[in-house]
Amino acid sequence: MISYEVVAEVRDELRTRYEVFMRDRHIPDVLATGLAVGAHFDRAAEGRFRACLEFEDRSALDRYLSTHATRLRADFLAHFPEGVTLEREVWSTLSRWPH
Repeated sequence: MISYEVVAEVRDELRTRYEVFMRDRHIPDVLATGLAVGAHFDRAAEGRFRACLEFEDRSALDRYLSTHATRLRADFLAHFPEGVTLEREVWSTLSRWPH
């Protein structure tokens, strides 16, 4: 399993709009590509969020990045041209335990 993690620092006045956009539009759009097999969206502290998108393997993530990421990133930037700082990181699952 591969996790594509995007951490966002969001300016105060954008937080509610950002949270709604991610929950109702952006993450569902990523899942609609058929390449991500799951996702979760978390908040660590005021203004700090994490979207974790799960892919079966690196080739699925690479297909997502080459085929869909540019379009979805452009849509995100159209809604949040400023006030959101993003960091992206790819994680490989080494072990997993059931919930």
